[in-house]
Amino acid sequence: MEVFYYMVFGILGVVVAATELSKSNKDRIHTSSTFNSFKNNYLFVYSLMMAGDWLQGPYVYYLYSTYGYGKGDIGQLFIAGFGSSMLFGTIVGSLADKQGRKRACVTYCITYILSCITKHSPQYKILMLGRILGGIATSLLFSAFESWLVAEHNKRGFEQQWLSITFSKAIFLGNGVVAILAGLLGNTLVDALALGPVAPFDAASCFLTIGMFVILFSWTENYGDPSENKDLLTQFRGAAVAIASDEKIALLGAIQSLFEGSMYTFVFLWTPALSPNDEDIPHGFIFATFMLSSMFGSSLASRLMARQAPRVESYMQIVFAISAASLLLPIVTSVCYGFQCIFFLMTGFALFSNFANFKQFLVAPSKEKGGSISFAGCIQLLGFCAFEACVGLFWPSIMKMRSQYIPEEARSTIMNFFRIPLNIFVCIVLYNVCYNS
Repeated sequence: MEVFYYMVFGILGVVVAATELSKSNKDRIHTSSTFNSFKNNYLFVYSLMMAGDWLQGPYVYYLYSTYGYGKGDIGQLFIAGFGSSMLFGTIVGSLADKQGRKRACVTYCITYILSCITKHSPQYKILMLGRILGGIATSLLFSAFESWLVAEHNKRGFEQQWLSITFSKAIFLGNGVVAILAGLLGNTLVDALALGPVAPFDAASCFLTIGMFVILFSWTENYGDPSENKDLLTQFRGAAVAIASDEKIALLGAIQSLFEGSMYTFVFLWTPALSPNDEDIPHGFIFATFMLSSMFGSSLASRLMARQAPRVESYMQIVFAISAASLLLPIVTSVCYGFQCIFFLMTGFALFSNFANFKQFLVAPSKEKGGSISFAGCIQLLGFCAFEACVGLFWPSIMKMRSQYIPEEARSTIMNFFRIPLNIFVCIVLYNVCYNS
């Protein structure tokens, strides 16, 4: 492995540690022991849930390929997952407001465990069922848990500002520490212990089972609007009216969908961007480096949200600008045309420029196959680390804004509405990547 990767990882590690250890009283919010106990319980459960999710991610495509399926078939499976999240996940996730958020969190555990079990079968229909179940689980993961947390936080009378602590710690642990540890555990199970590509899914089932029992025995139930005279269609109509009548909610949904859309596109395309000619790059090590960057972002977010100024709405404008600039690098080097879609989407450039004319200004990529990462790839890697830091800033910040602007009675329903355009966008990107590459 080249010294460059160690250097980037080491510098980021030092920066993250320095950021955490150098926090002053201004950067910390003083809380009560009761809140700390509540927060730690949630963080423990959330970390288990994210471990179950992160363990699966790196091995889904690999598992399908070992079963003998090609890019087209695998693409259909991935599209089915996001399509399921958009359709069935929206319905199931919205039921949390009426049927209970705790119950929805348990449903997430059961659904994802069943999805993991399907990975033992090489039959395409069974794998397709697993992707559908996984799509439903994803919608629950990104709506039910946050909805339960916000409602329970308010029900127990904790200060509103304390929510930012839980949000930033959840991202620091769940999308940082747990992601790195899950990657190492998955690598140990598959490579060191030679248990096969299905082993991470079995490990994920174990973490999800533990988390489910903690939820069952330590969480209380809360609801959005538990009135019995409201059916699902009425809930959807109420959520749509809330979005249409409040400009801030509508803009919040647009911000979330656009940023997450670029984020998921980045997940699909960072590998061909850094190795367009099959350069030998350490995928696992780079992934760990990205997670360190995300940890730095979440640590920085906790500092910013602990202070009265700047407001979240102010510094997030800077975050979006840096994100767009970071994803501009592959366009400049012309390494991966797929990233051009991200930049055009985020800047609206496609509305004012002819794409064919713009390409002539790009730097032509090298035609040499194999070898180590190029200089352009090194520059892009640094830019991608900056983008991941923005992702770490984005998650706790958008969570705080959702807690402020989304009405409690329809929180899960509205949050799942926000994911509809996101899933449509990701399905379109997946279709073009899998069938036009």
